[in-house]
Amino acid sequence: MAKIHEVAKAAGVSISTVSYALSGKRTISAETRRRIELAVRELDYRPNAGARMLAGRRTNIFAVTE
Repeated sequence: MAKIHEVAKAAGVSISTVSYALSGKRTISAETRRRIELAVRELDYRPNAGARMLAGRRTNIFAVTE
């Protein structure tokens, strides 16, 4: 499975640009977005669930104790 830095390298952009394009948090030019989407498909990129939980405010993990 590909990592975000591999997508960035294949698309010829920075890791932060890939992150912005995938999250929709910033405006990315149509051409750059197209290159990123192509690299995501070609490399079969899937966001890492663990990393997303660390970056977000919610983990969606519940702990049960005795």
